[in-house]
Amino acid sequence: MQWSTPKKPAEITEERLIEAILNKDFPPNSNLPGERELAVQLGVTRPTLREALQRLGRDGWVEINQGKPTRVCNYLEEGNLAVLAELARHQGDLPENFVHNLLEVRELLAPAYTQAAVVSAPDVIKEALEECLDLPDEAEAFARADWHLHHLCTVHSGNPIFTLILNGFQDLYPVMGEIYFRNPAGRKASREFYAGLLKSIEAGDADLARQITETAMQRAAELWPSPRKGK
Repeated sequence: MQWSTPKKPAEITEERLIEAILNKDFPPNSNLPGERELAVQLGVTRPTLREALQRLGRDGWVEINQGKPTRVCNYLEEGNLAVLAELARHQGDLPENFVHNLLEVRELLAPAYTQAAVVSAPDVIKEALEECLDLPDEAEAFARADWHLHHLCTVHSGNPIFTLILNGFQDLYPVMGEIYFRNPAGRKASREFYAGLLKSIEAGDADLARQITETAMQRAAELWPSPRKGK
């Protein structure tokens, strides 16, 4: 049985403040209203507000200085991995080019964690690839399988930081995947990637696996709809 735990008032307050920061009600480098005024605006007690602000300060959304107004941080420059996870959950408020930036990062990371996984757990990755090659020609199926493959590779890479970074985008990845895989060219490119990666494993060539992954990630970035092209 799965139990759902109601959110605490501080957690709800934290989420509301993040939304206000993302939609620029409180833009970067501005100051939040005083504690008393902000608590009234949010309809919470001052202890609840303080707890929420402490959480936001920990992750890089705000800067708290005793005796001074609370400053809203430039979260893209001052935030940590928790900010990435929140951005992934607030898909309607993503910064411009955020998805392209994310694909660039994946282009750097995926070859490394895939190569490591092919070395440490070739049979596991091979089995996942064989399942990928048998997918129905549907965007949702591809998105789900692609997430599973990349997650599996991070887990078996031997470096848990790869997995933590990828998990930060667990909410955004399926949405991105379905958009990407609606394009038949995206599904075709991924089939070619899965087939090539499988051959590299069968050949026992982890360096080739890295090269194939790097090329595939570059191709994925090229196929992603560009806002500058009006897609």
